[in-house]
Amino acid sequence: MLRVGSNAACMACRNLVSTNMGVRFRVPLQKLHPLSRAIHHRYSGNTNPQRPPHRTAARSFTSMSRLPMRPPKPPPGSGGHGHQQQRNFWVARLAARLLRLRYILLGSAVGGGYTAKKTYDEWKDMLPDFSEYNWVIPDFVWELSEHIDLDKLAKALPEMEEIAKLLPDFDKIGENFTFLKSLLSFGVSLGSEVKGASGLHLLLETSGDPPLKATDSSAAATQDGSDKQYKKSSDREKIDQLQEELLRTQLKYQRMLERLEKENKELRKVVLQKDDKGIHQRKVKKSLIDLYSEVLDILSDYDANYNTQDHLPRVVVVGDQSAGKTSVLEMIAQARIFPRGSGEMMTRSPVKVTLSEGPHHVAMFKDSGREFDLSKEEDLAALRHEIELRMRKSVKQGQTVSCETISLSVKGPGIQRMVLVDLPGVISTVTAGMASDTKETIFSISKAYMQNPNAIILCIQDGSVDAERSIVTDLVSQMDPQGKRTIFVLTKVDLAEKNLASPNRIQQIVEGKLFPMKALGYFAVVTGKGSSGESIDSIKDYEEDFFQNSRLLRDGMLKAHQVTTKNLSLAVSDCFWKMVRESVEQQADVFKASRFNLETEWKNNYPRLRELDRNELFEKAKNEILDEVISLSQVTPQHWEAILQKKLWERVSTHVIENIYLPAAQTMDSGTFNTTVDIKLKQWTDKQLPHKALEIAWETLQEEFARFMAEYKGKDQDDIFDKLKEAVKDESIKRHKWNERAMDSLRVIQHNALEDRSITDKPQWDAAIQFMEETLQSRLKDTESVISDMVGPGWRQRWINWVNRTPDQHVRNETKNELDRLLKLHDEHTAYLANDEVTTVRKNLEGRGVEVDPVLIKDTWHQLYRRHFLQKALSHCNLCRRGFYYYQRHFVDSELECNDVVLFWRIQRMLVITANTLRQQLTNTEVRRLEKNVKEVLDDFGEDMEKKTHLITGRRVQLAEDLKKVREIQEKLEAFIEALHKEK
Repeated sequence: MLRVGSNAACMACRNLVSTNMGVRFRVPLQKLHPLSRAIHHRYSGNTNPQRPPHRTAARSFTSMSRLPMRPPKPPPGSGGHGHQQQRNFWVARLAARLLRLRYILLGSAVGGGYTAKKTYDEWKDMLPDFSEYNWVIPDFVWELSEHIDLDKLAKALPEMEEIAKLLPDFDKIGENFTFLKSLLSFGVSLGSEVKGASGLHLLLETSGDPPLKATDSSAAATQDGSDKQYKKSSDREKIDQLQEELLRTQLKYQRMLERLEKENKELRKVVLQKDDKGIHQRKVKKSLIDLYSEVLDILSDYDANYNTQDHLPRVVVVGDQSAGKTSVLEMIAQARIFPRGSGEMMTRSPVKVTLSEGPHHVAMFKDSGREFDLSKEEDLAALRHEIELRMRKSVKQGQTVSCETISLSVKGPGIQRMVLVDLPGVISTVTAGMASDTKETIFSISKAYMQNPNAIILCIQDGSVDAERSIVTDLVSQMDPQGKRTIFVLTKVDLAEKNLASPNRIQQIVEGKLFPMKALGYFAVVTGKGSSGESIDSIKDYEEDFFQNSRLLRDGMLKAHQVTTKNLSLAVSDCFWKMVRESVEQQADVFKASRFNLETEWKNNYPRLRELDRNELFEKAKNEILDEVISLSQVTPQHWEAILQKKLWERVSTHVIENIYLPAAQTMDSGTFNTTVDIKLKQWTDKQLPHKALEIAWETLQEEFARFMAEYKGKDQDDIFDKLKEAVKDESIKRHKWNERAMDSLRVIQHNALEDRSITDKPQWDAAIQFMEETLQSRLKDTESVISDMVGPGWRQRWINWVNRTPDQHVRNETKNELDRLLKLHDEHTAYLANDEVTTVRKNLEGRGVEVDPVLIKDTWHQLYRRHFLQKALSHCNLCRRGFYYYQRHFVDSELECNDVVLFWRIQRMLVITANTLRQQLTNTEVRRLEKNVKEVLDDFGEDMEKKTHLITGRRVQLAEDLKKVREIQEKLEAFIEALHKEK
């Protein structure tokens, strides 16, 4: 309405001015705007009775107040009084209009503000919504904004004069583009002129005009040809100049971008290191690439079942040996991190490198907490040495390469985020020192990584050698025939340009026309002059200088985006993340299905058991074993002493009877008996007895330990731990060493016990007699068993069992009968036969037709006399039951001289004291040391994953392991996908 009113007011003013100037209007009055009609009636003297003059003036618009208010001329014949009234009326009307001016100004201000607000809202609606991109700026930047000194930051930025120096000459660029435009227009006009010339020729023929002379036309053609040749040469020169100018401009922009990126890195480093100026420390979140790398690490250890394969993207770096693939990877990582050698194989196992951005340039292994500062040469040397050691350690004996992956992460300012796997170089011939299957092993490793349909293949080709010698291109073309996930990189382009006679061959390579393989992109890079001591910065400078002065770019053989490792790393990173976004959710669904299959199998086969993986089962078995070891301390002293005493006597009884008692007792003299016994006991105690006692104690400890483990096995224990428990028991016993100082003290105790001959009371005497009687009866039974085997079965056994004696047994039986008659005649015979007695026995047997050897006679006599002596000793033992009274009063009676009873009492007392001593040492020292050994063995086994895998086996264990891995992979993938969506 305001706009319409304003236009009406302007028309009224024009009508008014035109009327005063005497211009006549032919427009009817009824067709005018109402406001115009009101003004017309007011100034023409005609008044509308329906609209008073003051209302007409009140509806006037702002533009009317700006018109010069001239009073109308008085009509002729009117006096001065009328003129005075007219002037007074004009002054009053002017004052009224001036008073209304404040309202007009107020209305204009309100209307202008409304219009400005409406325009601002329209522009605001046209702008896009940037709220979704708040993730680009981290949260701590908002916190840092309150603490950053903007004045210092402004001073650190380059001056406008410096930036202006870096900017190209836009005037020259404008001239060059104008020249290009003129060339294009020249081509168009030239075509139109040719068409026009042909039409003119036809017009001349039809009009009948005479044609031009031949000489004139040929001269004109020659002149035109020379002019065209001159124009072509000059145009070519201008095009060359334009290309050089564009190349220089691009290089200037590249330097400016690199400088700004460097300054940006420094600023970001300062921002990330601002932690000591009032900035609150926040919980560090894992980056997106770190989450993805963890998923790949878990998958590398996962034994895929149910056809679940690792199809997650990664950048696989393949190439011929010494093609420069490791150097390319180092340029991308911006550090010389890999071991290097002259012509020999250095990469002996796959190395997974996770690249990410961070404030410091550091590297770290997956299984180590040490950080290597890549800005320090000593840390770089240590990192290269550690990688070489890990590679050699992973290679098994007799092999050259290994398929075990070494996982390494590298962080630094400006590093592109991706995961690369450096593989051993492909070789064509196995040389001396290599395993015979090295070539096939490298091929199988490379194919295993490249057959992943989502793996990005970074194919490295040495540009300094003939392309026909390449092996890797054929291998890559087999794995990716369409080239949908291959990026081709030509290295050592500086040497290629120098050595190749035809640089067009490089152009054919990077255009994909020389090799049969296809690729997403082709790049040409330079990775230094070949010196191992070159730094990354010097290699970058050399690469930039080379491509700046190379005619490969000047002549258009290479595009600007196809050169330098920086452009390569950007392209690889973009391709990597594109592949990740396209495939990661599909892989998550695959592992979700695998998890369902595994959980279903567990529910069907082990419905009442918890899903314990190998580590959890080992911890459970560890607690059970430690409980069993602790149970050893609960064994009663009586049990220990009874077992030790019994086992000790079983071990030494043969020596005591055969080497001490029988030789002394067969002397038939009391003094000789005691002397012989004392001498032999002293010798036995000094040399053999302590060793035997400690061996018995150690064996008893082992047996008790095994017994407790066997008892626990029967108490609802899991049989899956049997191999582990047996291995722990054997290893603990092997490591356990008895305290050697105990042997000396034990020897003294045993010697003192055997020297004592004083039996203090009758119960001890009776106990000694019982011990002697039991021992002699046991030996007599053994002797009779030996004699029975020598002579064969008796008449009753032959009759009942229908068996006969062998010829040897028959001879033995006849010899036995003859020797029995000899013993009956000489009851007090010595232990040994005389030679004449042997001859007599042999002749008696020959008289009965039995041929016998003297050795057989002596052997048979030994067993018969032994039986005879033991029977007499038992009879004497019964007589000694009432001999304690005589022993106590030292009466000498040949029939009741019980020195043998005293000997057995000394042996028995020595056994009791030794068992007590060993029991104390077991319970106070050795059981604790064994428990300590068991703990050490369990700790060592817990750190050795191969040991646990070998000792804890079975489908149940493997199924629980797979379930744990699949769940972990799925959780990691879901966390990564969530973070990936947030980054989008």
